[in-house]
Amino acid sequence: MFMPRIFNDYFNDTLFDDVFNTPSTNGNMNVDIQEFENHYLLDFELPGFKKENIKAELRDGYLTVSATRNDDNEQSEGNYIRRERFMGQVARSFYVGEQITQEDIKARFDNGILTIEVPKKEKVEKVEDKHYISIEG
Repeated sequence: MFMPRIFNDYFNDTLFDDVFNTPSTNGNMNVDIQEFENHYLLDFELPGFKKENIKAELRDGYLTVSATRNDDNEQSEGNYIRRERFMGQVARSFYVGEQITQEDIKARFDNGILTIEVPKKEKVEKVEDKHYISIEG
C-alpha cells in the first residue's frame, strides 16, 4: 500500500494516505489522483459496476468508496470451467481532512470511472473552548 507522499507537503499532514484497501483476490479498485490549484481529482476505475452499487462516504475525515458486483446472470445449467470476472466487493479509503464536508465533494460516474473532486482547504487548528461554571458561596 505504498502511496507517494506528495500531498503531505501542502497540509503537512497525511492527506490522501491510503488507509483501507480491501480488494478481493480477483478484484481491485485502481485510483489516479491529480492535484490542481484549488482541488484534487480522484478517478476510481470501476469497470462493470453499476452506479447504484457504488457508495462514497465521508466520515471523520476519511473518504471511503466501496462497490459491489453480484452475478446477475446466474445459469441454471452447465458448470463453469473457468470464471475470471470479479464478483464481490472492493473498497478504498483515503484521509482527506476533517475540514472537508460532504457538501464540498463532487462526484460523477461515467463509463466505469468514478470521478471525485475534493477541494483544498486550509487545515484549521481545533480551538478548545473553555466554559467556566460559576461557583456560589
